[in-house]
Amino acid sequence: MTAPVPRLDPYAAIARIAETTGVRLRYAGRCPGGEVGAAYVRWPDGTRSVLTSGRPASVALIPVARAAGIPAPDYLLCVDDLVVQELLPGVPPATLDDDVLRQLLAVHDRFAGLLPDGSVPGAGRPLLDPSRPLELFLRRSGPGFCVHETLAAYDARTRALLARVREAGEQRDVADGDDLVHIDFHPGNTLFDGGTLTGVVDWDGAGRGDHAFDLVTLRFDVALRNPALLPAVDERLAVLAPDRLRAYWAHMSLRLVDWAIRHHGPDEVGFWLRTAADWPLDAA
Repeated sequence: MTAPVPRLDPYAAIARIAETTGVRLRYAGRCPGGEVGAAYVRWPDGTRSVLTSGRPASVALIPVARAAGIPAPDYLLCVDDLVVQELLPGVPPATLDDDVLRQLLAVHDRFAGLLPDGSVPGAGRPLLDPSRPLELFLRRSGPGFCVHETLAAYDARTRALLARVREAGEQRDVADGDDLVHIDFHPGNTLFDGGTLTGVVDWDGAGRGDHAFDLVTLRFDVALRNPALLPAVDERLAVLAPDRLRAYWAHMSLRLVDWAIRHHGPDEVGFWLRTAADWPLDAA
């Protein structure tokens, strides 16, 4: 049985922020797109910002992204799992075409090598432990996503996929590296204004690792939105070490099938199962 995706309650969030910080924001409407949801809010001086929920572990990484020319919104206020962030111009692209993909790939190139030793410039000390690389959750369930039990209980197809995911995890279960990794890099988490990329948003899961992981995330989304553009992404993935490609592919297969089972329905489950099978997990 599917369950609705939990959505942000802006009034409860605004009340919690006021109680914790004394800052009194005003609700100014829902933001378009997204599954969990975001809301426009106004500060007491009338300035508009965006209120989101999640786990804002990436607060220290936002300045790193911005310094590298990545148009990430500034995080203005964080209260537990709530973030009030800068409102950037633009909206998510309605369609994915060659030009949108070209700009996504160009900004993705900027993620490389930004965190060589886990240090965040200006912080005075490493904020990211280099000994704890980005985990892919191929051998155990993730914290609210990549849930193994979901696939184990659904049907024979998902159990077969889970077996392959776990097999891939025996070789590699991390996306280690020196890059900034967004974790959920796809067109729905970007903003365009007048045809130009103006924002990359939803950084609450970002971390340090191999930014090629984000290309696999993007590749799955391209398969959904515009399969004709897949060769442009696959060309970049072709140079990836086989164990990394297999592990990143396994993670996205697990993540999207699990989410579809719990929050969507059989049609979407079937689509992601077919997409997962496009690139064999046991490829040499």
